[in-house]
Amino acid sequence: MTITTQERRRVTTLHGSARALAALLLCAVLGGFYTGRGDETSAAETYVPNIVTGDIQAGIEKHIADQIALGDGYFTVPFEGEDLKLKLVRVHVEYLASLAPQRHFACVDMASADGQFYDVDFFLEGDPGEMVVTQTTVHKLNGVPYYAWEQNEDQHWMRVPIDKASQEVLGVLTGQDAFEFRYQATLPTITGKARCWIPLARSDDFQTVTVKSISAPSDPQTLSDSVHDNKVLFLELGPEQSGKMIEIIYDVLRREKGAYAGDPAEAAVYLGPDRLIPLDERIKAAAETAVEGLEDDLMRARALYDLVIDQMRYIKIGAGWGQGDAVYACDARTGNCTDYHSYFIALARSVEIPARFAIGVAIPSERDDGGTDGYHCWAEFYAEGKWWPVDISEGDKFGALSMYYFGHHPANRFEFTRGRDLVLDPGPASGPINFLAYPFLEVDGEPQKMKTLFVFRRKG
Repeated sequence: MTITTQERRRVTTLHGSARALAALLLCAVLGGFYTGRGDETSAAETYVPNIVTGDIQAGIEKHIADQIALGDGYFTVPFEGEDLKLKLVRVHVEYLASLAPQRHFACVDMASADGQFYDVDFFLEGDPGEMVVTQTTVHKLNGVPYYAWEQNEDQHWMRVPIDKASQEVLGVLTGQDAFEFRYQATLPTITGKARCWIPLARSDDFQTVTVKSISAPSDPQTLSDSVHDNKVLFLELGPEQSGKMIEIIYDVLRREKGAYAGDPAEAAVYLGPDRLIPLDERIKAAAETAVEGLEDDLMRARALYDLVIDQMRYIKIGAGWGQGDAVYACDARTGNCTDYHSYFIALARSVEIPARFAIGVAIPSERDDGGTDGYHCWAEFYAEGKWWPVDISEGDKFGALSMYYFGHHPANRFEFTRGRDLVLDPGPASGPINFLAYPFLEVDGEPQKMKTLFVFRRKG
């Protein structure tokens, strides 16, 4: 399979980026596998006519709208013996392609009422304004492909079924995960009066947490954050505790998280600003531009998710990153998970979509024990009566999983706390805690760092 220099120039002009070029090169390969005669065709038949992708987008959007109008407000797709009732989330503009004269390809993301996400492939025939869908196929469920395309010995492209992608490919564990988790923090040299706040993970609908033991050099208290329902371990310390370790050992059963029902009154709390997630006019303008013409909050949230991926780069360098500062992320367009998700939350709130922050740890999927790579955070937004989980930094780092991470958090996660600007009594002299994953230590009213280590051992 080859693509000509002229075709390559056309792709670059249309999309203007290496990522889009790679995507449409894939679609040029797709041009070699569909003829309308089944699952097999010669790679030599590829031909790209002079037609703009906007025509294909208009054709597939019209087809979906017409089918929804004929039904009960959903797009119906027969799949594995049942009719899926789906809503359009977005058209993959980067994958639209003309395969030959009057033959086209489109790929869309669609969501079911129970929060599952489907990647659906369409083949169309016809001229602009008169395109007819000839084949509709569910390609992926929550980012996991049902089939792949491979070239056989005769240089024909064949559709090969896939039951599910391997864990190594996904980088996530689905279903559930069970592990012992050790939260270890070592006190530095203490020269005066010290106080320490440490997250105390709790159970919810997606994780069952048992505290096996707490080892500390002084008697701890358990504090409550009433706004976000967090639990926090509080210790008062002195110079005699210098160098001592604090350890919490948990048993955790964690379940993969998808969309789940939420209370609209509770969701409304997450429309207001946080100290580092303000209601900023520049962020609002960016959000309004991204969602222009979109009425459904699920589609609007996906547009904001894509905006963050398009604008941000996972780069931890210089000053300012890692604080979850939405304005910093908007300006620098780099940072870690806290910056990605703070920017998304600010964008969502600015267009009246409630969104909230959570932090904990990602448990490695490729091994069963050892340390973890520090903390990890994620977010949720509220639409259609449900909270929808997102992990935008992981979706950006692993493009093949970007669909999965819009609407899911894998089972190999452990959540410590939720929310920002945590108000505790007693609380730090500096005021509410920005977010709480690592210990917050204060010596004579001044913040100090602690050496922290997370260790896990998977069960079964």
